[in-house]
Amino acid sequence: MEEIHKHFLNNNRRNFLKKAGLGIGGLALGTLLDPFRFGKNEDPFSALNNQTLNLPHFAPKAKRIIYLFQSGGPSQLDLFDYKPKLSQMRGLDLPESVRKGQRLTGMTSGQSKFPLVNSLYNFKQYGESRAWVSDLMPYVGKIADELCFVKSMHTEAINHDPAITFFQTGSQQPGRPSMGSWMSYGLGSLNNNLPSFVVLLSNGTGRPKGQPLYSRLWGNGFLSSLHQGVQFRSAKDPVLYLKNPEGVSKSERRKMLDYLAQLNEEQESTFGDPEISNRIAQYEMAYRMQTSVPETMDISNEPDHILQMYGPNSQKPGTYAANCIQARRLIEKDVRFVQLYHMGWDQHENLPTQIKGQASDVDQPTAALIMDLKQRGLLEDTLVVWGGEFGRTNYCQGTLTDSVYGRDHHPRSFTIFMAGAGIKPGFTYGETDDIGYNIIKDPVHVHDLQATILHQFGIDHTKMIYKHQGRRFRLTDVHGEVNKNLLV
Repeated sequence: MEEIHKHFLNNNRRNFLKKAGLGIGGLALGTLLDPFRFGKNEDPFSALNNQTLNLPHFAPKAKRIIYLFQSGGPSQLDLFDYKPKLSQMRGLDLPESVRKGQRLTGMTSGQSKFPLVNSLYNFKQYGESRAWVSDLMPYVGKIADELCFVKSMHTEAINHDPAITFFQTGSQQPGRPSMGSWMSYGLGSLNNNLPSFVVLLSNGTGRPKGQPLYSRLWGNGFLSSLHQGVQFRSAKDPVLYLKNPEGVSKSERRKMLDYLAQLNEEQESTFGDPEISNRIAQYEMAYRMQTSVPETMDISNEPDHILQMYGPNSQKPGTYAANCIQARRLIEKDVRFVQLYHMGWDQHENLPTQIKGQASDVDQPTAALIMDLKQRGLLEDTLVVWGGEFGRTNYCQGTLTDSVYGRDHHPRSFTIFMAGAGIKPGFTYGETDDIGYNIIKDPVHVHDLQATILHQFGIDHTKMIYKHQGRRFRLTDVHGEVNKNLLV
């Protein structure tokens, strides 16, 4: 009688749907494991690896990515998009024929005048590519022939949070999986001892108390929790709750996990909930990370010449320079997706002073990271992306003086750069008008960039799909085109 009761208790509509989703849970579970180990006996979960998506769809150029996200919106007009005509028109009002009624933020929409303002910093052309780079970024300028500049990026998002969310998830509305989570879901992991998606944060010196970031930016959304980005902190404990509680030995921890796995397996056999399998895998990953994380975060074995290459802040935990070294070390250990956020680029007022500090934070370490990857043979299959959520206006926010100006958000045109993994080096793509307000040649949308990044990993962005609540979702939504002009 008890068995019959149990049967009817567990065979309802809810549990049927849960059991129907078990296959997805199994697919997700396999993404923590090396896809190239499929079929080998030492991997007990290899049979659960993601095969239904048939990824990659074609031969990839990239295996790993470091995304150097500059949160706040770097001013392209003070860094990369040289516009000498602005010097001639300084103080003049932005022509309506240029603005064309485009919307503004609430911070400048009430201004009666929109005085144009040039950069106070000089520009030079670098390398055989003759790329224009500001004096604020001399180290980046010296490696210009390694870089692909895209000067015609544009987005619909005009405020920080929706704009960053758009770049990271393909939607301005929160709740979708981040790009790193999509990568983890589609391609799995290249290692067994570290997460496939790691996040590093740093505060800029230009505006230390700038726009905050939310952990949902590296969230898994509706994908399995296995694909959540894991933040590595600069504190004593890089990953929260990873260490054993005081008085608990490693062997005791192992016994506890084994007993917990048995209990979870019984629950899984009863209810068929895929999140149970995911949770087991997460516990096991945390156990392995107890050894791998401290080893990865310890830079004491880095040679002096490498530390010097990254600049004076390379040994200060939590700085952009230190995080760039950590990013390279994570890539060496085959972490699939490393997301580095550097905050402080939101410069509405005293931009000349603030951007000088921000540029100093990132200039030398960024160049060092790219050249370090190259000398180790890692740049061939590691994609590096540098850029923010939008650009800055060519007109001044607030009062314009001889030495002080600010710039508002500008989604209509801005600059990013990329390097490595089949991206065309020493190349500048796209063009804005003479005063840097509108794109006049080769526009690149956020979804186009996302599609191009996925393409380098051998993924057709129109085919990497996850069905959720009756709808088929993808990173690029129903948009995006691969820009093959940016590829070798």
